[in-house]
Amino acid sequence: MPTICLFYGILVKMYWDDHAPPHFHVEYAEYRAQYQIETLELLRGTLPRRAHALILEWAALHRAELMENWKLCESKQHPKAISPLL
Repeated sequence: MPTICLFYGILVKMYWDDHAPPHFHVEYAEYRAQYQIETLELLRGTLPRRAHALILEWAALHRAELMENWKLCESKQHPKAISPLL
């Protein structure tokens, strides 16, 4: 699973040819979560409150890039890196 972004110890990843709805995966220490791109709804897993807030802020800024990467992954192409939250 390619890592598309890394910031503050948070890894954001996408799988090739993953299931709908369009989403991304997050890893932070021992925590794992999945977020829907369109709504930023937490689909599965948990993150500490601060990491969750950072992901929501980052994803809101990069929603169009996340959807572009989702489409690349659907066609089994490598997703592009996305800028981290500074």
